[in-house]
Amino acid sequence: MQQRFIPRRAFFEPAALEFPLGRQIRDHLESMQVDIRLTGSHNRVTGIPGNTTQEKYREAKRTLVVGVRKSLDFAACKPSAHYQLPLNTSCPGMCEYCYLATTLGKKPYVRVYVNIEDILRKAGDYITQRVPEITLFEGAATSDPIPTEYLTGLLGSTIEFFGRQKYGRFRFVTKFCDVDSLLALSHQGHTRFRFSLNAEAVVNRYEHATPSVIERVEAAAKVAAAGYP
Repeated sequence: MQQRFIPRRAFFEPAALEFPLGRQIRDHLESMQVDIRLTGSHNRVTGIPGNTTQEKYREAKRTLVVGVRKSLDFAACKPSAHYQLPLNTSCPGMCEYCYLATTLGKKPYVRVYVNIEDILRKAGDYITQRVPEITLFEGAATSDPIPTEYLTGLLGSTIEFFGRQKYGRFRFVTKFCDVDSLLALSHQGHTRFRFSLNAEAVVNRYEHATPSVIERVEAAAKVAAAGYP
């Protein structure tokens, strides 16, 4: 059974600790005895160990960086959605074919952004600009948002936000299974889960540090039973 993502170390931007969510994440990590350090920017993190490229990659995937999303201009996400919704970046999974291995370059560490109110407010602005058309946002263009959800609650806040939006919809894809905290939310059918599935042999050979196919199917069944499209 795939275990919950527990980082070996966490870096915080000082500004992230000015947000209640940032302090909440820090307190949770401290209770788990995770090594906590400060970094000047979530884009320039130093101090992740590793003597080889492979070691640095593995250790980065075990590193959590908590920051403030400064740019609130959302990137386009054609053809699957109108915009990317920037909740987090990267993923603790180590799938050998993942395009993020090249997109993120030397920065594959897992990042989360604590200024969720700012991010959702900007999403609301984009929705308003396109009324009466529906505006669709993708939450997993550069990440898998499930593994850090137990620390951040970012998905929960986002799902409930879109549940209140007549003209906004949210979607994301995951390989992970920690979905129980999302099942009872007031989503109004406005958030679509997608689960990435492969043959068991492919998962075992190429999708390192991810749950099994059976676990993913079981999580998908829970989500479907909760009324998510």
